[in-house]
Amino acid sequence: MKVILLQDVKSLGKKGETVTVNDGYARNFILPKKLGVEATSKNLNDLKLQKQHQDKLAAQQLADAKELAKRLEGITVELKVKTGEGGKVFGSVSTKEIAAAVKKQHNLELDKKKMQLDVPIKNCGVHNVSCRLHKDVTGILKVHVSEA
Repeated sequence: MKVILLQDVKSLGKKGETVTVNDGYARNFILPKKLGVEATSKNLNDLKLQKQHQDKLAAQQLADAKELAKRLEGITVELKVKTGEGGKVFGSVSTKEIAAAVKKQHNLELDKKKMQLDVPIKNCGVHNVSCRLHKDVTGILKVHVSEA
């Protein structure tokens, strides 16, 4: 029996794949547990439409990420922190503080978990912070740290 998988099934296939399984396995395991549906022409057509919709959404998300990356290139975020001798910052500047400053100064939502600091920001000056906006798109944000 041909079955369209609705979820990933270990050692059988991934969600959205059409696989051939024994009739008993399909009737007793896959269909009752809602892991898949029988591959009728209607279900195959629904699967095709779902894939088209997912591809369209993925293309839209990629375009949005590229646009946001271009916007980030022209932005500099100002952060004022307490410093000691020689411009050393007490502690370090976190991605949480950077995300809050971007929201406040430029009204952009950036996820702090997607920001990547190669080395902790522990001194004043301009630093580049890479932001992973999409699996294929990375934007660079300039952060200017100065004394409070």
